Amino acid sequence: MEYIADLRRREGLPSVAVGQAWLDRPGLDRTLEGLTRHAFVRGIRHKPRANPAPGMNEPGGMRDAAWRAGYARLAHHRLHFELQTPWWHLHEAAALANDFPQTRIVLNHTGLPADRSDTMLAAWRDAMAVLAQCPNVWVKISGLGQRGVPWTAQANGWIVRTTIALFGPQRCMFASNFPVDSLCATFDEIYGGFFEIVKDMSEADRRRLFHDNAVAFYAPG
Repeated sequence: MEYIADLRRREGLPSVAVGQAWLDRPGLDRTLEGLTRHAFVRGIRHKPRANPAPGMNEPGGMRDAAWRAGYARLAHHRLHFELQTPWWHLHEAAALANDFPQTRIVLNHTGLPADRSDTMLAAWRDAMAVLAQCPNVWVKISGLGQRGVPWTAQANGWIVRTTIALFGPQRCMFASNFPVDSLCATFDEIYGGFFEIVKDMSEADRRRLFHDNAVAFYAPG
């Protein structure tokens, strides 16, 4: 984070940052204290242990006692949590959100709906619907790129519209996943696709998705 702090001093950007911390490792409070010395740090991103495919019964990292004890420390440091996990662990995410209602969660990459078969998309939607019942959870609509498949509004529109319908335009925000998604599309192609998908929504809701929600949530100084 020292590099980011130096960059901000020289360039004025980035406005805010999210740090990395392993929630299940010793010395977590020391790590969080070091990060929060920087007033521009807003949250922590960490990928909890996950099963590689749906249908596996092993509990994910969000059920681990040591991990949850670390997660409980985020509220003390006034940090939110950026969660990246596949959709088949979203029931665990919902339990986490309900057990720690004072900690806000941003689900990254739309719950990772990588398998676009009808069966898997239906299961993804059901899992997202469970998580959407938690008022302290927001979603970054991002990470929809597929290897070897062009990023188009037609290919991704149903996922985007379904996410907005479940969480409401007040708890969704568009994000690019750059540079990773540059493997399948340009920045303009991705955001042009988002504009196309939501073109029939009200101007107020479009502003929420593209700007207002992110500004309200991350509070850039």
